[in-house]
Amino acid sequence: MTSDVTPPASSADAAIDSVSALGESTRRQMFAFIRRARRPVTRDEAAASAGTSRKLAAFHLDKLVEAGLLRAHYASPTGIRKVGRQPKVYEPTDTPIHVSIPDRRHQLLADLLVQAVISEGEDETAVQAAIRTARQRGQELGEEERAQLRPGRLGAERGLTLCERTLERHGFEPAREAPDRLRLRNCPFHPLSAQAPDLVCGMNHGFLTGYLEGMRAPTVQAVLAPRPGECCVELQHATAHDTDDDAG
Repeated sequence: MTSDVTPPASSADAAIDSVSALGESTRRQMFAFIRRARRPVTRDEAAASAGTSRKLAAFHLDKLVEAGLLRAHYASPTGIRKVGRQPKVYEPTDTPIHVSIPDRRHQLLADLLVQAVISEGEDETAVQAAIRTARQRGQELGEEERAQLRPGRLGAERGLTLCERTLERHGFEPAREAPDRLRLRNCPFHPLSAQAPDLVCGMNHGFLTGYLEGMRAPTVQAVLAPRPGECCVELQHATAHDTDDDAG
């Protein structure tokens, strides 16, 4: 039995929504004031900082909370607890906002390289450690997706379809070139991949191979197929021989 789960918005979509929330000048003024305050700020204080009414300030503040830029709770802004109901206060979240079109994941690449350096074995080269780390991270992602979607046994067609949804959210811009092939139009690690193609493309291939392992999709394989301006990896239906080897 299979079930379809509506995929969440991509991180790029969330970042664009956050930036869009700051398009209104009053909202932007209050957000800057709250970030500079370095403490919880009340609605009255935010309203005064922007020269607007408390009611309008509350509207803009709640929009910033919805966009993930602020968090709200009830507390004394001075930190001294008083008798009676505490006012609603606002603080900035710790989530950084980056918007890149096409999508770039340089932070992910940096995280993988740091982990590779920390965990490099005596019998490994630096490149081997990096590819191993990328494969492990991809496998973790695949396992998380499988636990959420509970797709059951994955045939080649459904495997490619689920991969397409996930890789769209992770910035690969997948496109079905043929029923049995999924081309990845964007490399999230560009332009760094152009500086060290053997390293970065190897990590990309390891990441996607690990993802397929975590999803338990033996009928789909990640193969190196570099093209200028695109990801160096594409996903294909695995041949019967490849699938038998995996099973063995």
